Formats: sequence, C-alpha cells, structure tokens
Amino acid sequence: MPPPRRDNRQGRGRGRGRFVPRRKVCAFCVEKVQIIDYKDIARLRRYISDRYRMEPRRKTGVCARHQRSLSTAIKRARHIALVPFTPAHVKGNAPSALRPVPAAPQPAPAGSAPQQAPVAEPATNGEAPPAAELVEAAETPAAS
Repeated sequence: MPPPRRDNRQGRGRGRGRFVPRRKVCAFCVEKVQIIDYKDIARLRRYISDRYRMEPRRKTGVCARHQRSLSTAIKRARHIALVPFTPAHVKGNAPSALRPVPAAPQPAPAGSAPQQAPVAEPATNGEAPPAAELVEAAETPAAS
C-alpha cells in the first residue's frame, strides 16, 4: 500500500484563503484619454520594460482598447527613433557603433593649386579598359 499523500497546502495560510490581487484600473480610461500620443515619451516609458519591450496588459492594467493604441504609439515612436528598439541602441554598443567612422577629406590650403586626378592608361594587350577607368578618363580634361 502506498504511503498517504501529503497535502501541499497544509503549511500555508491555515484557512486565511488565497491572496487575490487588487484589480488594476486602466490609467488611460481614468484620465479619459482618447488618443495616445506617440510623442509623449514620458508616458510611453511607463509601459516599456528595462529591456525596451512592451509590457503586457496583465502587468500594466491597461484595457484592451488602450493597449492596442498604446502598442501602435510605441511602434511609431520607435520608428522615428524617439524610443529605442533595444538596450544596445541606448548603450552605444550596437554593431554599427563598433565600425570606425571614415575621416572626412581635408580641404586643400588656399594658396595651393588644385590636384588633377590621375589619367587612366589604356590597356596594352588589346582588352577594353574597365568601366571605372573610362569614367575617370572622361572626367579629366583632355590636353590640347
């Protein structure tokens, strides 16, 4: 005969009942907000986690109608870079941030003569020159 089962509920609560959390009320309904503005970043940040993910309704207490418009507003704010997509965009360690920025060309001194682009030499073995060489040759003025 198997041993009797132990009831897991014996040590907990002792008859006080189950904890029922208070029902959350939609903050947008309380304030009678009709349209959630995607430019109101302070309000949107309350509904975004520290990983920049949208918080679910069960956590924020927003009603279904306002949750739909809230998600649209967050997506719009992300699209125009008011709110980041990921924490990597905030910290600056995104892959694009690791690539070095090319240096801008330095302007020539005021007294120096402008430099001419090198003229491409024609191919000697009878082949046609590549298209890049043709473009460079067309841009340089012909010596007369």
